[in-house]
Amino acid sequence: MTLSDAIRKRIKNLLKERNMNVWKLYKATGVPASTLSYFMNGKRELITLKTLLHICEGFEIKLADFFNDPLFDDVEQD
Repeated sequence: MTLSDAIRKRIKNLLKERNMNVWKLYKATGVPASTLSYFMNGKRELITLKTLLHICEGFEIKLADFFNDPLFDDVEQD
């Protein structure tokens, strides 16, 4: 799994855990809905660290908590 795939899957898991969707995440973060949608749908392969930090803030977790998941144990280089 690539890093981008792992990040997408982690965001999807967090959305499901918190009973959220991309629209609610947009409202919580201020990250444009198009940016979130394009990344989540694979139309955009990369996401900036700054955007990911805002996403973490929307989930009310730290960046370290985001990456503290088995999804990232065997990540391959993009």
